[in-house]
Amino acid sequence: MASTPSSPPKTIEYSERSLTRAKRSLSCSPFKFALFAAMLTRSIPLADLVGTQGSEAQYTQRPLAELAAENALLWLIQVGVLRREVDGQGITDRFRLTPLGRQIIQHWQVQNQQIPPASWRDRIYNTLTRWLAFWGIEP
Repeated sequence: MASTPSSPPKTIEYSERSLTRAKRSLSCSPFKFALFAAMLTRSIPLADLVGTQGSEAQYTQRPLAELAAENALLWLIQVGVLRREVDGQGITDRFRLTPLGRQIIQHWQVQNQQIPPASWRDRIYNTLTRWLAFWGIEP
């Protein structure tokens, strides 16, 4: 049987709009670079992000309630940065990076290992986009 040569994996090309929205969402999130760097190699359970455990692990900027952490993660899922992990019994409470999220975090990892700070304009635009998405309106 002849073997086929393996080619390097191709990088998915995302639109500039998708990349900008994803980067803005990450910058406006309550999470730190350490969380996403950890997600490059493994999934992270929601429990690791809640309360003082999240801030002590350098995953969150401040202690978060479970609902606040989950809402922030769900928004990052909606913009395509994260996905929920699935096992044999269904959806779990663990989260990991999508190819889009991995591409952005790896780029930032090479640059300076931090998430660029969000401007006030970014925060307003992100909040407006989340609100419109909640009502099913595409900005």
